[in-house]
Amino acid sequence: MTDIPEPDRLEGAPHPRETARVLGHAAAERVFLEAFTSGRMHHAWLISGPKGIGKATLAWRLARFLLATPDDDGMFAPPPPRSLDIPEDHPVAHRLLALSEPRMFLLRRPWDDKAERLKTEITVEETRGLRNFLGLSAADGGRRVVLVDSADELNRNAANAILKLLEEPPPRVTFLIVAHQPAGLLPTIRSRTRDLRLAPLSPPDLAAAMTQAGAEIADPAPLAELAGGSVGEAFRLTHLQGLELYAALVRALATLPRLDRVMARAIADQAADRKRPEAFDLTVTLIDLFLARLARAGTTREIPREAAPGEAALIERLAADPGIARDWADLAQHLGLRARAARAVNLDPSALILDMFLRMEETAAAVAPR
Repeated sequence: MTDIPEPDRLEGAPHPRETARVLGHAAAERVFLEAFTSGRMHHAWLISGPKGIGKATLAWRLARFLLATPDDDGMFAPPPPRSLDIPEDHPVAHRLLALSEPRMFLLRRPWDDKAERLKTEITVEETRGLRNFLGLSAADGGRRVVLVDSADELNRNAANAILKLLEEPPPRVTFLIVAHQPAGLLPTIRSRTRDLRLAPLSPPDLAAAMTQAGAEIADPAPLAELAGGSVGEAFRLTHLQGLELYAALVRALATLPRLDRVMARAIADQAADRKRPEAFDLTVTLIDLFLARLARAGTTREIPREAAPGEAALIERLAADPGIARDWADLAQHLGLRARAARAVNLDPSALILDMFLRMEETAAAVAPR
């Protein structure tokens, strides 16, 4: 049997538990450390923010800290910790890396033996193991940690089971709950957790995080523009040659309002490559991203930093006023809905991408005289 893939591991990147340093979230670390040292620790923390910005990495860092930091036992207690750092050679750090720490429970999507793939959601069956874990006392009477990654993947029954545990939390147990879209969670789960909201990474922090993860980036600025401060998205773009594809899109769209059909057809055919099934989704994502940048620039009158050569001039030409920006925003919404519907019924991906180009040509022609 092949190794079971981990649902929270990004292809080509180290797992969050293998990353000791968290970049760009010093403020969130200070909030947690202050709560710990002041004795005002909440029993459940909702670590929220856009996907791929380091939420799981921070959650594992917090777990290491909680499980490796000794209790204040009075007269001979060590001084209060000044950071969340735990030495890499600490026994807890070793056990967490090996997923063998008995005082931690990791709740995530499980492997389906029959289907031979990861399940698409966390079901109530997985929460039964958590209840068993919480029903036992820690061998040394110390702290315990429950890490949920991610709460967005809990189905309704599993979410209700977690809610019951949050309502009556066992003593000395801390819940670390990762959520990409906290608004979609049960309101009662949100009300019983303390939100630790993380922001997208700045370009320098994103570049540093990519370097720390072993990626070699010659120019991080374009990648930061397209990734939106997400290391996860940056890895996806790097792995799938997303920067090169975006540059090709910009070159093709620069021919609007008279679209170069040869350039558009080449991109459409590339999106339909059966050897690269992820190419279609990436192409749709990048078209949507360009249209969003175009509409936003027209509304704010601020041209974004270039993510590809010639993009700034193209955006300035196609989004001359707020009225035009609304046309592009409406088109982006229409194309996004149509792409999702087309994927559901398996329409020809090449024809769909080419049609998206033609719709953009129509819009460019309509707004050009204004």
